[in-house]
Order: sequence, then structure tokens, then C-alpha cells
Amino acid sequence: MGSRSSHAAIPDADSIRRETGFSQASLLRLHHRFRALDRNKKGYLSRMDLQQIGALAVNPLGDRIIESFFPDGSQQVDFPGFVRVLAHFRPVEDEDTETQDPKKPEPLNSRRNKLHYAFQLYDLDRDGKISRHEMLQVLRLMVGVQVTEEQLENIADRTVQEADEDGDGAVSFVEFTKSLEKMDVEQKMSIRILK
Repeated sequence: MGSRSSHAAIPDADSIRRETGFSQASLLRLHHRFRALDRNKKGYLSRMDLQQIGALAVNPLGDRIIESFFPDGSQQVDFPGFVRVLAHFRPVEDEDTETQDPKKPEPLNSRRNKLHYAFQLYDLDRDGKISRHEMLQVLRLMVGVQVTEEQLENIADRTVQEADEDGDGAVSFVEFTKSLEKMDVEQKMSIRILK
């Protein structure tokens, strides 16, 4: 009886849990955090609300991460949308891979979906490719003034050249995925508190 009332305040909680893989306890914590960020009790978050998160304010890709909450240029994100984005950072657990029904969509925290999320942080114009220019912009954000412009350009050129298998001068999602095949994306793109 207590568990029913504990998530009654979250509309469609069961549906959100199935889609995101979050436990009921995690969903309740995230709902509490969502409500705390929604200081004006609007029922949605704006970009300014998300800028209150200290970890995003100091992250060189913070603005891009915030933008990922607002697909298609929307101006607000509701609780289900907020949780869907965070689900990409939920650690992969054994049961996520063991019981995967081939008819069901791939979990939001799967390796492929984590990589797709990361790819979108680089692909600014959403054309399905990471150009040299886009790579350079991300590198500028990440290293700041610690490296000369010439060094950044060389790094961007080398990175694109190494990953670009079809010679079109850009990195597709398939090429991006292949270039990161040895990286433990499941761990590096996980936040332990999001179980």
C-alpha cells in the first residue's frame, strides 16, 4: 500500500520505469531533484533551470548537455523527458543485457545509445556526421587556452582522419562507434547514483 502512494505523485511512473530502467527509488529521487530545479513549480524545466546544476556549469560540454534535454528546439522539458536523457547515464547492469527481448527497444543505457548520445554532442548541425569544424569546436571547449590553435587544428585533423574510413572528410556514427570500440563507454558514461 505504501509503495502505491509513494509514486502516485509521478504521472505514468510505471511506464517511465519500463522505458528508462530506473528503479522506483531512483525515479523518486530524480522526481525530487526535478521538483527542486523547478523553483517556480511550472511542471517543466527550462535551460536556465538546468544551468543551476553545478556539475554542468563547470563541465566544458555543459551547454551541449543542457541542449540535449531540448530536442527539436523545444523550450521546456517535462519530467519524462528529463528522465529519458538521464537514463543514458544509468550504469549498465547484468540484467539489462541478459533479459533483453529482441522485440523490445534497446535500453536507453545500452552501449549503442550511450554512443549515439555522445555523438550528438559533437554533431552540432545534426547532419549525421562530425566535421573537422565540429571536432575543432568541441576541442576548443574541452582544452580552453592550454593548447595553441595550431595544435588544436592538428588534433582535429588527425582525429577525423583516423576515424574517417570512407574518406569523406567527416566522421559518421558508424565510424565514431568503430573508433571507440575499445573504450569502456558503459562505465565512462555512467553515473553511479543513477541506478
